[in-house]
Amino acid sequence: MTRRRSGLRPGVLGIVAVLLGAGLGELVAAFFAASASPFAAVGGALIDLAPAWAKDTAIALFGTGDKIALLTGIAIVLAAVAFGAGMLERRRRSVGAAVVAAIGIAGAVIAVIRTDLGLLAALPSLVAGGAGAMTLRALVSLGETEQESAQDQDRRRFLIWTGAATAAGLLAVAASRIATGASRAVEAVRAALRLPAPATSAPAVPATAELGIPGLAPVVTPNADFYRIDTALVVPQVDPKDWSLRVHGMVDREVVLTWDELIASPLTEADVTLACVSNTVGGDLIGNARWLGLPVREVLARAGVDADADMVLSTSIDGFTASTPLEALTDDRDALLAIGMNGEPLPIPHGFPVRLVVPGLYGYVSATKWVTELEVTRFDRATAYWTTRGWSERGPIKLQSRIDVPRGSIDAGDTVIAGMAWQQHVGVRGVEVRIDGGPWRPATLATAISDDTWVQWSLPWAAESGQHDIECRAVSADGVTQTDALAPPAPDGATGWHRISVTVR
Repeated sequence: MTRRRSGLRPGVLGIVAVLLGAGLGELVAAFFAASASPFAAVGGALIDLAPAWAKDTAIALFGTGDKIALLTGIAIVLAAVAFGAGMLERRRRSVGAAVVAAIGIAGAVIAVIRTDLGLLAALPSLVAGGAGAMTLRALVSLGETEQESAQDQDRRRFLIWTGAATAAGLLAVAASRIATGASRAVEAVRAALRLPAPATSAPAVPATAELGIPGLAPVVTPNADFYRIDTALVVPQVDPKDWSLRVHGMVDREVVLTWDELIASPLTEADVTLACVSNTVGGDLIGNARWLGLPVREVLARAGVDADADMVLSTSIDGFTASTPLEALTDDRDALLAIGMNGEPLPIPHGFPVRLVVPGLYGYVSATKWVTELEVTRFDRATAYWTTRGWSERGPIKLQSRIDVPRGSIDAGDTVIAGMAWQQHVGVRGVEVRIDGGPWRPATLATAISDDTWVQWSLPWAAESGQHDIECRAVSADGVTQTDALAPPAPDGATGWHRISVTVR
């Protein structure tokens, strides 16, 4: 019997085999070590290795969907490698299977390095690689038998095995999502949690803080709309009863704070706007919330801080670190070990059960989620996650403003230009707007909640037909005018005036 051409079939079989292996690996991880899943291990390593420009590019292109984009990219690359392994297996038996097994071994090594689970972290990737390799060998062998045979039973057997492998892979992936019980358990704990009343309540948000203009961002950001930028490809699931905070380093005594001790402490409520250093001029990686937590200065006072210290290195349960200037945690600002956000326990993606909130600093040096450790140290002795990647070590928030409305195309006539302005822990005195390069006109500010929050502003405009360019700039509470010098987010925050173009019909 003359052998028929197999065409691209071996490549497709490679994808089927790797799908099965990856699905089984994810299923094993769901039961034993979610943080060591093959996709999480490889994706986390890519995030760690990514230079600052790559991080900025990903956020600029995909915003808060950057992690979905990364996982999609990994899946596409993996499919391409699997296709190539299948073609190689057809030409040189066992070589393609060895490639698939090698991918599993690489994932296992990465998982062991990145997690604190020891050798157990290697299991999901080893299962993925081993199952994928064996399935590839079997499917390619069955495919050759089917192509060389005129028997319908051989053809049926091949199709049955290929379909079964595909279905098993898809089912394993689906089952891994269902079997991840940790997230369901922690969410149940969070749902049942009742926050204690604050010892120090925040004043009510003034009614005049909200202008109520359609299209203008609300002065208090709903939790569901609050931006999320972090390095956690798999969101940590931390039960409060297992949480503790260790304070050590340049201190008189080491302090370990438990969850029960934290919620029994006198808590403070504060309105604070957080901003990501990756926010571009006019961007939306910023949000304002009412936080409930314990002032960090009180915990540091218990430990007794060395007079030579100037930095606190905070560490998340997933290994992320941030370098925060010591004075930002010990002065009179509301730097909190936060447990509540807008009247409810922290959402899990926003750091449940405990995160840091520090007014006046970009999140990459202050807003550590799932925080478990504070090391009192010095900037010349320790470096943090993003500072080792070229970002500034201190990260004070820069004076910024943006235009929210109007946008796109509008009708001629009376309308309004409105937006937001901020410089947390400094405050905003005013906002100025100019149209088509004309004179600067003062906008009307809404009532600011505090110097630690952003503020809305508006300006009436009699819009005439044509194309118009609108710019805005803010003036800080200490009299500094927002710079027009354009700068990208790296290494310490973007600058420049926000400018939009509007078509008036």
